[in-house]
Amino acid sequence: MNKPNAAHEVTSAGVTRLALFDLDHTLIPADSDYEWGVFTTALGWNDAADFAIQNDVFYRQYKAGTLDIHAYVRFATRAIRQQGAIKSEAAHADFMRAVVLKVIQPQARQLVQEHQAAGDAVVIVTATNEFVTRPIATAFCVPELIAINLARDPDTGWFTGEIDGVPSFREGKVARVEQWLANRQLGWGDVQSTFYSDSINDLPLLEHVTHPVATNPDDRLRAIALERGWRILELFKD
Repeated sequence: MNKPNAAHEVTSAGVTRLALFDLDHTLIPADSDYEWGVFTTALGWNDAADFAIQNDVFYRQYKAGTLDIHAYVRFATRAIRQQGAIKSEAAHADFMRAVVLKVIQPQARQLVQEHQAAGDAVVIVTATNEFVTRPIATAFCVPELIAINLARDPDTGWFTGEIDGVPSFREGKVARVEQWLANRQLGWGDVQSTFYSDSINDLPLLEHVTHPVATNPDDRLRAIALERGWRILELFKD
């Protein structure tokens, strides 16, 4: 359940503080959707050779900023649509134990906790779908998640492979955060906002917030951050 009061934690100056976090390669040193694909392939849910080729193509497109998010979501959810809710949810619990919890690093948890302790409203804003990311947000003790919402079949209640509403991808992240704020009777002018991201895909939201933080940035984002004097945070060390 959402906690509306969290959005109204305020500074002594009366300005609401909002800390936004991308997830993949920002809070965790991995791409959760990519790793979920690898995990389900190991379960035999995908044709290994075909899935690996397609997954790598989509991943390169994402890194290049050219991804068709609708085509990708159809591809990425194919296995769980075929397997159904019970098998998929059980497999994801195994995925959390075997993969995700092992890559969450203490400095990432600490960064989130510092914002929470300061009274900031903390929101994870990711272009990965809600099925994959909700348990990861829970592992970070962050109840507020903006992810790609998946449309459900009205008869079965399970996912159709289509996106429900505006995808939280590129410019869509700005729209979804604006919607989140509006639901709490807030606008950008009411908040001091910080956004942590590694990806050039998140440039629209980074340009929109008060304090952009290029976190473990890719080469293109690093160049922009250096040019504009944005803070660069190396959260993960090799």
